[in-house]
Amino acid sequence: MRPLLPVLLLALVAVAHAALPPADADAVRQLLRERKFAEAEAAATKLTLAHPNEADAFVLLGTVRMNKDDAEGAVKALEKAAELAPGDSEVQRRLGDAYGRSAQKAGVLSKFGWAKKCLAAYEKAVALDPKSIAARLSLLGYYQNAPGMAGGGMDKAYAQAAEIKKLDADRGRLAFAQLYAADKKWTEAFSELEEVLKADPDNYPALFQIGRLAAISGERIDRGMETLQKALTLSPAAGAAGHDAAHWRLGMLLEKMGNKPAAKAAYEAALQLNPKFQQAIEALKKLG
Repeated sequence: MRPLLPVLLLALVAVAHAALPPADADAVRQLLRERKFAEAEAAATKLTLAHPNEADAFVLLGTVRMNKDDAEGAVKALEKAAELAPGDSEVQRRLGDAYGRSAQKAGVLSKFGWAKKCLAAYEKAVALDPKSIAARLSLLGYYQNAPGMAGGGMDKAYAQAAEIKKLDADRGRLAFAQLYAADKKWTEAFSELEEVLKADPDNYPALFQIGRLAAISGERIDRGMETLQKALTLSPAAGAAGHDAAHWRLGMLLEKMGNKPAAKAAYEAALQLNPKFQQAIEALKKLG
């Protein structure tokens, strides 16, 4: 399977019924922001031992392990969270993420089984809370990226985008833009994103996505440069690509314009923010 959804370092939404000491949970989140994964896992494990009946403790541990790319450990933590909170949509969504990562890492024989678990978890998350945009986006991502034999399909993905648009017009447009881009319908994708910016000129995800779209399509490069530069003046929205990715995409556009020195500077800026940003590392190597 192709990647379902990116693992987001700051995707640390608390479960609604959380009863953990806020300071302790925040300390784990801060360690994650600092990319101190070993320390974060130790602190989160300590919380699960101190609060063995709190689902959010295991969600936090699962989130840490996902960021460590420990899919097996994340599954164990999040299955425990789901056992403690069987009616919580967000827990099911996180569990689906862990199953999805397991599918990506699995061998051919077990990949399909993990994919089925991922789909079932995402579908349950939507069934538990049909108004959860996060759950619908996860399901959309699965349908977009999984093969038909594993339950994927772009028609199903577009149906989810339509449901999201009913709940939130701008986020629905962003979802449609994602799918149009996947189908290389560049005009339609740009149109959806520009509509978002008409209503909200400082919408960070739309600004970033126009830059990304310009970088992958080679179209509207000047507009992509403009929106990425503006995005870099704003704080990244929760769950959106960060400034490191914005610098990387800016470097791609500068390369397309033939400005290799500026592209190199953009890639280096990305690595200053995230030294392990593999795409920026590879881009620098190609520049020579």
